[in-house]
Amino acid sequence: MATVSHPRIRPDVLEDREYQSTIAEAALRANTLVVLPTGLGKTAIALRVAADYLLREPTRSVLLMAPTRPLVAQHARSVETTLFCPPPLVLTGEISPERRQVLLSPPQVVVATPQVVANDLAQGTFPLSTFSLVIFDEAHRAVGDYPYVAVGAALKATNARVLAMTASPGSRIERIQAVWANLGIEHFELRSATDRDVVPYTHSTEVERVEVPLPPEVRQLATYLRAVVQKQTETLHRLGHFPHQDAGRRELLAVGFTLRREIDLARRRGEAADGRLWQSVTAQAVAMKALHGLELAETQGVEALRKYLSGRTAKNGRPRQSDRAFLNDPDIVELQRKLATLDLEHPKLATAVRIVREEIEQHPSARVILFAHYRQTADALVSEFAKDPESRVRAARFVGQASHGTDTGLSQKEQVELLDRFRDGEVNCLVATSVGEEGLDIPSTDLVVFYEPVPDEVRTIQRRGRTGRFRTGRVVVLITAGTRDVGTFLAARRKEQRMHEMLEKVEGQARKGPIAPPMPPQVQRMLEEF
Repeated sequence: MATVSHPRIRPDVLEDREYQSTIAEAALRANTLVVLPTGLGKTAIALRVAADYLLREPTRSVLLMAPTRPLVAQHARSVETTLFCPPPLVLTGEISPERRQVLLSPPQVVVATPQVVANDLAQGTFPLSTFSLVIFDEAHRAVGDYPYVAVGAALKATNARVLAMTASPGSRIERIQAVWANLGIEHFELRSATDRDVVPYTHSTEVERVEVPLPPEVRQLATYLRAVVQKQTETLHRLGHFPHQDAGRRELLAVGFTLRREIDLARRRGEAADGRLWQSVTAQAVAMKALHGLELAETQGVEALRKYLSGRTAKNGRPRQSDRAFLNDPDIVELQRKLATLDLEHPKLATAVRIVREEIEQHPSARVILFAHYRQTADALVSEFAKDPESRVRAARFVGQASHGTDTGLSQKEQVELLDRFRDGEVNCLVATSVGEEGLDIPSTDLVVFYEPVPDEVRTIQRRGRTGRFRTGRVVVLITAGTRDVGTFLAARRKEQRMHEMLEKVEGQARKGPIAPPMPPQVQRMLEEF
């Protein structure tokens, strides 16, 4: 295997791949957006470009940003083991602003979360002009009010080079146009798994769709929740918010936005919102609560629904008006009465455990990531694995840092240590929430299980990309038959197809010149707003 030879790169560390070399050379000449499938070495490209800038401009610094603290720690380790340079400075929110200001002393390699950089820029304490290269990992986030946008805007007053990288920019051309404009992109590098220079390094990933039946008891609970939704949408129809009595989640969300805007406008005029408006607000909120309960029952199980309902009561015993209306609905009262006597696990739980156990039994050195949307589902899965002391599955929960009530998160140190244990095989199954989706450098993951499909194509690609890096991978998506899971799975697949079509279109446009920024949204406004 040929390796990269460079004065700033440690020998025999980076494999010399043609497509990485081509992209790195392009990134030296212009601000570049790189779209490359997960597992094909975006970090290696970033390190090659960083090495060149450390050599070219030895008096200036290099900045590498990543969205999560575990990913920041991972990048810092890659810099330290790959480049000839002092240990990188790692900046996260755990370091005080005053301390960060002292530690910033060019030239150096800085690896940071974008929140820290944006906050210090706003305070005028981040010396952005001292950086020759700024790298944005997971660059698809550079939209809206995400901190990447503020950093990109500040960069336009400097002469620093920009390298932006992502595996999944999304399915809408407006999003990639926004990333292009926000980060000052000038050049586009796209690779797919079928490109000639990439094919030698790609491995197939088998995606299996496993359907589980919805238990009859849960179907009965679902009828109560659907009845609540129907009653509330009929109320909203009667109050003039729907042209018909049937409405789904999207329509209800749109009504909620409209109602909040009307209340805000009334407050600005110094008027009190009328009773019909507040009645509509309550009806919309109750309908959304019932829809969420329905999703939990059908895709997570009765225990998740039970905890959700118990959480609708405030600590002082006086729930909000919408919670009170929801809990007092006769259908919810009857639902809770049946729940009290129901002891039933969702069939997904046993199916997920069986699939993981079979994988580890057949391949004892395998690594598995099991993604679950909710922490309580992750807890239930870890507990289920622990019930069999003879099992070879050594599972651990991998969640974010935030704590929710008695549910404490993992600190940055704990996250990094857990990833090391997973890499070393001490833990062979990570039960992860969304924190595990982006950028994990775990080359030996053999199986990825989706406890439920996710509607977002970016998250789907990120999750799937945890496997198939160095050998054939396997992905299993669990779907509860006849529920929202089915539509979610199909929607993500359609969006991913649109993303590939959009990227080909963008690549063609980029050859002709800069990508135009997105058009501002045309929002119809109310007379009172003028």
